[in-house]
Amino acid sequence: MAAGFSRALLRAFAFAALAFAIASPALVHAQSSAPAPTPLPTSDGTSIDQGIAYVLMLAALVLTYLIHPLDASSYNFF
Repeated sequence: MAAGFSRALLRAFAFAALAFAIASPALVHAQSSAPAPTPLPTSDGTSIDQGIAYVLMLAALVLTYLIHPLDASSYNFF
């Protein structure tokens, strides 16, 4: 009789575990359905300043490589 009781207990435990495994993802999604609000984007201006600096450095580099061959060549353009 103890063997029948342990099998019934094992079956009940297995059924409860299966029911919990099926229901737990639905419970988790039901609790966290509302996403947390995102903070507003803030900028202290450093990224804008850095972008301007990169553009100016690129312009200086292009001008340097455009003007330098004129100085090094033997032709007088100006």
